[in-house]
Amino acid sequence: MKKIIISLLILFAYAMGSASAQEPDTLDFRHEMNEIEDEADSVMMLVRPIDTVDTEDKYIKIVLFNDHTWDYIELERPDIDTTGLFEDWDIESIHAYRDVKVSDLPESIDLLLVDSAHRFVAPFTGRRSSTFKYRKGRPHNGVDLPLRVGDTIRSPFDGVVRYVGGGKSTGGYGNLIVIRHPNGLETYYGHLSERLVMENDLVSAGEPIGLGGSTGRSTGPHLHFETRYMGKPFDPERVIDFDNGTLRDTMLTLKRHYFNVGSHYGMSDKQSKSVTSAVYYKVKKGDTLGKIAKQHHTTVNAICKLNGITPKKVLRIGQRLRVR
Repeated sequence: MKKIIISLLILFAYAMGSASAQEPDTLDFRHEMNEIEDEADSVMMLVRPIDTVDTEDKYIKIVLFNDHTWDYIELERPDIDTTGLFEDWDIESIHAYRDVKVSDLPESIDLLLVDSAHRFVAPFTGRRSSTFKYRKGRPHNGVDLPLRVGDTIRSPFDGVVRYVGGGKSTGGYGNLIVIRHPNGLETYYGHLSERLVMENDLVSAGEPIGLGGSTGRSTGPHLHFETRYMGKPFDPERVIDFDNGTLRDTMLTLKRHYFNVGSHYGMSDKQSKSVTSAVYYKVKKGDTLGKIAKQHHTTVNAICKLNGITPKKVLRIGQRLRVR
């Protein structure tokens, strides 16, 4: 804009000089040029941005100036490798890869989490009120982080929003967001009070995606956070140290036996494999330890040893017992 104004003023000065048929000497010409540039600078100082307007693309804004002009400005977009990113892409269903079984997954796979071009930001930092485990006989497939309603939840990595939902359609999740990341991971954010993104939105690491809440099956404000690969959940603490809000490592090695709610961060491979191969039974009305042992071709003593109980233990309907 400044160059345009200077050019116009120079043309105006040249036209005026031609009309008077005078040849300015070099000193006079330089003096006039300085005056023209000073005037252009003054004009530029008066032109300033006064507002921005969103467009359909959140990475492109319209800047409005006080001289009734406008211009586009493009913000930096996440550099996302979309190769394979949209396989089994489903914006209508909470869980993707429904036809994939754990047995279909490789024995081990290495996933790069961050590098020089891609960073990590903790979705929310704090103590965990519940971890990846069985809870009241049901699998709890993530970690719960207590918070205040309205606390900001952020995307930990660059990615694309695959699912946004709420109400009865998400069941116990309440207001839910699911983000798929370029390495194949998906992260889940449940019980939100507000969702700040939409399906198919690009998101950058650290970008606010929602506000903490207590929607769905929740006993108080907290973030329910899950990590999944090919639709199968694994312990999020294998990825993030929530106490410090840091990554465990830049590379995540996922092993097939991790995809079991009994397999936790900190276990040895031997312990994890043992839990993965375990067989469990949910106690029903009329069950006794003897009846359960006979039904599973084992002994009462073996069941007691596996569960840390005595033969005199009173069973509770819905209780989960390991039988093998």
